[in-house]
Amino acid sequence: MKIHSRHERSFKAKTDSVGNILDTLSGPEDRLWPRDNWPPMLLDKSLTPGSKGGHGVVRYEVEEYLRGSKAVFRFDGTGLTGDFNGLHYFEIAPLTGRVILRHIIDAEGDFRTWLKWKVVIEPLHDALLEDALDRAELALNGRVARPAVWSARVKILRNLLAKKRRR
Repeated sequence: MKIHSRHERSFKAKTDSVGNILDTLSGPEDRLWPRDNWPPMLLDKSLTPGSKGGHGVVRYEVEEYLRGSKAVFRFDGTGLTGDFNGLHYFEIAPLTGRVILRHIIDAEGDFRTWLKWKVVIEPLHDALLEDALDRAELALNGRVARPAVWSARVKILRNLLAKKRRR
């Protein structure tokens, strides 16, 4: 079954400015990943193809990296998304006078995997990605016009996972 997600935000900015934010991903000065509220993205060799890592229990490998333009990750068959067969990636799409920063998940899984995605992973993933786009907006504009707000479901899931980790 198809597992697909798309999050994007349009910025009135130069392509290089948005690309520079993408290029900090997983590094010590990361301006995109919302590591203050979510597990940090950690990669063993930064954004180098073949680098392995992930965030929390989501594991993947860097498949492709085009500086200032695209970072592609392949799920590695382990962790929470171990049954996902596919990719997730960030990309930058320049438009006239604007730039889009986009994140896509394009994967396949059986019904059980899809159900796990829909019930547990997707709401958390959506909240994390909106927080990431808020960070990019903050880095570009010095403020966030409409900050993302976590739903009650996300708060409950985060609380349940935190309790599970403490055991």
